[in-house]
Amino acid sequence: MTKRINCLIVDDEPVAREIIENHLQKIGHMHVLASCKNAIEAFKEISAHQIDLIFLDINMPEISGLLFAKSINKNIKVIFTTAYREYAIDGFDLQAVDYLLKPISFDRLLQAVNKYLGESTPNLSNLSAEVIEDKSDFIFVRSDRKMIKLNFSDVNYVESFSDYIKIHLDDKTIVTRETISNIEAKLPQNDFLRIHRSYIVSFAKIESFTNECIEVKNKTLPISRSYKNDVMARLSKG
Repeated sequence: MTKRINCLIVDDEPVAREIIENHLQKIGHMHVLASCKNAIEAFKEISAHQIDLIFLDINMPEISGLLFAKSINKNIKVIFTTAYREYAIDGFDLQAVDYLLKPISFDRLLQAVNKYLGESTPNLSNLSAEVIEDKSDFIFVRSDRKMIKLNFSDVNYVESFSDYIKIHLDDKTIVTRETISNIEAKLPQNDFLRIHRSYIVSFAKIESFTNECIEVKNKTLPISRSYKNDVMARLSKG
C-alpha cells in the first residue's frame, strides 16, 4: 500500500492556501493534514501530528518562513512558496526540496511533489505522484446574488479586474467577486492556459497565436513576459 504523505500548508494568504490545497487534492497519497495562516498554528500541528512535508510561504508576519524552517525537525521536508524570487537562495540554503514562485500552477507543484517523492522518501524513490482524474466538467460561481452553473466547455477566456473577474462565454459575460488565481485553481489544468496575470484562456478556443498574443473568439489577448516560456511550451505540444 502506498504510504500517505501528511502535508501542512502554511501561508498568511487564504487564497494561496486554497490554491495549493486544491492542487494537492488532485494528487494521490498527498493528505493535507492542516492549513495554517501563520507559524504559530503550524508549530501546534507539528507538535500534535506527524508531518512529512510542508508547503511554506516565506514572507509572513511575526515569524518568517525561513525562520520557521530553521526551527523545525530536519526530517520534515519543506517546499517554499513565495511571490519573491530574491528569497530563492536562502530557501535552498536550508535544503528545501523545491522553491515555487507564485502564482503556482498545478504542473509546477506536481513537479515539486515528484521531486520530494524521488529524493526525500527512499521507499518511494521509484514512485511518481498519481494524478487523480477530476470527472467534473463544471463549477458554480456566485454572480448577482445567486450561484450560476459554469460549464468549462462554454468558457472562452477569463479576465481579471482586481478582486473581480469576468468570465467570457459566447452569449454572455459572468462577473464574480473572485481573484484570477483562485479561479485558475478551480479550472481543469489540461483545458485552460494562464497567459497573463490578467488572462486565462480556454485551450480549445484558441484560434491563432504569436509570441506576443493569442486570439480567442476574435479577441486578441496579450501574453506576458513572465508566462511566455510556459505558454509557448504548452502551445508547441498542441
